[in-house]
Amino acid sequence: MKKISFLFCLAWILCLSTSKNLAQGLVRSTPEAEGVSSTAIEQFIDSFDAKKHELHSVMIIRHGKVIAEGWWKPYAANLKHSMYSVSKSWTSTAIGFAVAEKKIQVNDKVIKFFPEYQDLANKPYIADLTIQNLLTMSVGHEVEPLRGVVATQTDWVKGFLSASIAYKPGTKFLYNTLATYMLSAIIQKVTGQKVVDYLAPRLFKPLDIQGVDWEVDPKGINTGGWGIRVKTEDMAKLGQLYLQHGKWKGKQILPASWVEEATSKHIDQDPSASEEKKANSDWLQGYGYQFWRCRNGAFRADGAYGQYIVMMPEQDAVVIITSESHELQDDLNMVWKHLLPAFEKNPLAPNPTAQKHLSNKLRQLQLVAPPQENSVAVTNWSNPLVQLDKNALNVEQIGFQFVGEKLNLQLTDNKQQKHLIPVGHGAWEMTSTEMPGPYLLRAAKANLEGQAPFKVASSYRWINQNTMEITLRFFESPHHWVWTCQVENGQFKMEVKNSFDRLNTIKVSGNVKL
Repeated sequence: MKKISFLFCLAWILCLSTSKNLAQGLVRSTPEAEGVSSTAIEQFIDSFDAKKHELHSVMIIRHGKVIAEGWWKPYAANLKHSMYSVSKSWTSTAIGFAVAEKKIQVNDKVIKFFPEYQDLANKPYIADLTIQNLLTMSVGHEVEPLRGVVATQTDWVKGFLSASIAYKPGTKFLYNTLATYMLSAIIQKVTGQKVVDYLAPRLFKPLDIQGVDWEVDPKGINTGGWGIRVKTEDMAKLGQLYLQHGKWKGKQILPASWVEEATSKHIDQDPSASEEKKANSDWLQGYGYQFWRCRNGAFRADGAYGQYIVMMPEQDAVVIITSESHELQDDLNMVWKHLLPAFEKNPLAPNPTAQKHLSNKLRQLQLVAPPQENSVAVTNWSNPLVQLDKNALNVEQIGFQFVGEKLNLQLTDNKQQKHLIPVGHGAWEMTSTEMPGPYLLRAAKANLEGQAPFKVASSYRWINQNTMEITLRFFESPHHWVWTCQVENGQFKMEVKNSFDRLNTIKVSGNVKL
């Protein structure tokens, strides 16, 4: 009897714990219950051409409930994902809180927050530049100064303020990631906190968003325009908050007036564009405060290589996508083609067969390791140790050690730090490494500081007796490497492909050590 009572209590505790966890996250429902066809969702997922799009996660919210969610293994629901410009919408949200708390106003002059650079105030237009100009990407630069500043300078605020402004602020749109960094720097100036810490009690805690981190510049300021790491469901929560006009579980978290202002059109990207061109582009619908306006009355947070939080007020829906896409307009076209017409006003009749088919598909999503396509007689690979010439990977030495079919990749970087990465043969081998992977902003000073270790799934296959292809998939980021390695007559050659740059190859060479 005591045993039965104990089991009953244990079951009750587990039940309460499970309920609590569910209450902290978004509520789940079925597509048909929320007026969406399971078949339409499946068609949406199947519509992406694998040659142009590599999907990592999809989540669809209707009436505040998750009706479909899937991750392409090794990506997973519990893993964070590095964001590019989706980060900008989180920074904009921090500005919204600071405005509500009367710490700043959008018409404040930028230079007033940085008196240490008052000597730059006489540069053309610097004294006129406002927070609103930063928010709307209308600084007036001829060319975005991002790369020239973050890769070569340690003081990014000074680098931004030193860049020449060619046009009157507020008159010309130019996408400007360093402008978003300046918003982050202003938040830190007026609050004494990094944006990620400022958002913690105001946004992350109410929405139960945990474990967020954010890249920093050399002075410890969050990068603002890129570099936040959040889970797919965290993205969904931000989208749902905006869809609910800043309200969460009945409480006004973010002022509704800010949501309206931030997501409204403030500037045209290209005023000279024809109506036909505008009708076919989601990049010409106007820009708000670090949010893009979309066709069909929607708006979105948007990041490079296909990271989206698409908020659809008329349909009461949010669509989240993480991916590595090379056809960004095509991503959104698929949303409009397959999902938009599928959002019905009323619930649909249950369709258990279609729901089960969709559920099975979502559970089985995966990015398959490149298979070994033919039998290769390997003669030139006897656990070589290779001394490399100077290269863009900052790797000085590579050792290849085979244990059966498994390969242990032993890397020594230019700081003499050693990295061991196990590599499966035609199958993923999972590990973590201190070595950063391929990244659009890899050259930035203080790049990824404090964010290691990085999760990586690795696999190799033989191309011929001299040549091995290694895939290193950094699955908390959008990207992967493909290393094609060749050993012949004591010489080593390697061609490196960054997945985000299909046109260029990094060539690495070296000598096999005896």
